[in-house]
Amino acid sequence: MNYGVQKCVWTALGDVTANLTQATLVIFVLGTFFSDNPNFLNIFKWIGVIYLFYLAYDVYQSKPKDVNSKIFSSKSFFSFFKDGFLVAGTSPKAWLFFPLIFPQFIDFNSNYVVQFFILITTYIVLDFISLIGYALLAQKLIIWIKANPKTINTISASVLVIIALIIIATQQY
Repeated sequence: MNYGVQKCVWTALGDVTANLTQATLVIFVLGTFFSDNPNFLNIFKWIGVIYLFYLAYDVYQSKPKDVNSKIFSSKSFFSFFKDGFLVAGTSPKAWLFFPLIFPQFIDFNSNYVVQFFILITTYIVLDFISLIGYALLAQKLIIWIKANPKTINTISASVLVIIALIIIATQQY
């Protein structure tokens, strides 16, 4: 909201670069470990659920940022890329998503490198388009967001709680 869509492109590029790294590590290194030790996935599930509840509480309790402020720190394109990479790269969501979802679409008895390439390319393109879509939507909603900053926190917290409850109800290992 503060920096515009053009700077968000760099953040989105950092995000998809981290996702590419994570997916590659999961499929070619960690995937076998998780498939041989499903108890670890269950532990990660509950850690992720607790983390989502914590994030929901933290977002709900946080004071909304003053989006009307005209004071912005100057940031380079690399800084936006780095922010996107670090947020995505340290997110437990991605470390759980790739080992749970990707192996379902890969036949490891045939050329799985080509399958992985097609799958990750599709994911990265869709993820990038989604992130830019969020930036464009935020740009369109900025007037409403400025008038209702606490509403965004409430909606975000509610979505995090819903995601955590869906994970509890649907992910069985």
